[in-house]
Amino acid sequence: MSAEPASVDVLIPTCDRPAELGVTLAGLAAQDEPSFRVVISDQSREQPAWQHPAPAAMIRVLQAQGREVVALRHEPRRGLAEHRHFLLEQARTGHCLFLDDDIWLEPGALHCMHDALRELGCGFVGMAPQGLSFLQDRRPHEVVTFERWEGTVSPERIRPDAPGFRRWPPHNAANLSHLAADLRLRPGEWVPYRVAWLGGCAMYDREALADVGGFSFWHLLPPEHCGEDVVAQWRVMEKFGGAGILPSGAVHLESPTTVTDRRVEAYTVVMPEESDTAEP
Repeated sequence: MSAEPASVDVLIPTCDRPAELGVTLAGLAAQDEPSFRVVISDQSREQPAWQHPAPAAMIRVLQAQGREVVALRHEPRRGLAEHRHFLLEQARTGHCLFLDDDIWLEPGALHCMHDALRELGCGFVGMAPQGLSFLQDRRPHEVVTFERWEGTVSPERIRPDAPGFRRWPPHNAANLSHLAADLRLRPGEWVPYRVAWLGGCAMYDREALADVGGFSFWHLLPPEHCGEDVVAQWRVMEKFGGAGILPSGAVHLESPTTVTDRRVEAYTVVMPEESDTAEP
């Protein structure tokens, strides 16, 4: 079957995770709409993850569905920000989903994010990945900063000393799963909420992300760093706004992190002069 024109680019950076990548691609194979293409960029130390049997099989499934799949080897390794910037350069549709290689999307999640991004008209939306091993672990003290967007999603400035920075705890464990259950949302219903940032599964208006420079700040960072998505999202939020989507259809596979050296937080290097107080 020939590939249909895509309206979303799904951008997947991967490194040494063939099993997890296979599950991530299986989640994509269960998405019906919108039309999408997949770009995989691999930095594995040995054999590319997409050559292993499970990911290779899921790539064939996606191609049989009429999806275009591009699998690339990207070397040398210059860090997470550079890897994301490389992927952004491969995108060609109006919307791009940065999807980590250890996230499974439930059916309909891609459509929900795409619908939300178009309806809200902001710079990005996302589904914070949920750790379902924590379903019995309710943490009411961590969801007190949860705040729905009422009306239009508007630009806002987030920095470490700003009130909005304290919105991150609802993304821990399975907190969003508990919030969604308590709200008793109808099938297909979603609500936007305010975020500090949102990692792992974020869909951008590509022009908005490019307008703030994408991840072009990568050259300011050492190869070992974390929080590159925080910098990009703060910049997008400040100009175009951003939102999380509840319920989250993204499930974290809870594999050990491949980012073991977290001594350098990207925003402390890229925007040190801006890490002061700010209005939410």
